[in-house]
Amino acid sequence: MAYVIAEPCIGTKDTACVDACPVDCIHPKKDAEAHANEPMLYIDPVECIDCGACVPVCPVSAIFALDDLPEKWKEYAEKNAKYFGR
Repeated sequence: MAYVIAEPCIGTKDTACVDACPVDCIHPKKDAEAHANEPMLYIDPVECIDCGACVPVCPVSAIFALDDLPEKWKEYAEKNAKYFGR
């Protein structure tokens, strides 16, 4: 069960979660060219180790365990996976 970044991240793109992630599964990074072009950050569902380290540091509470993702944001699981070509 991976974590998913949902709608509250749009326009915020705070990278505290990137710094907290021990496996480098949240992209695009702040220094990446794609960061300016993407509306939000994404979690790679394959690389995510389900540690949850990103959840408490998110300033807009945009990160959810897949099983806890609110129904209104269910499509964000697919959006995260699609960003990584999964």
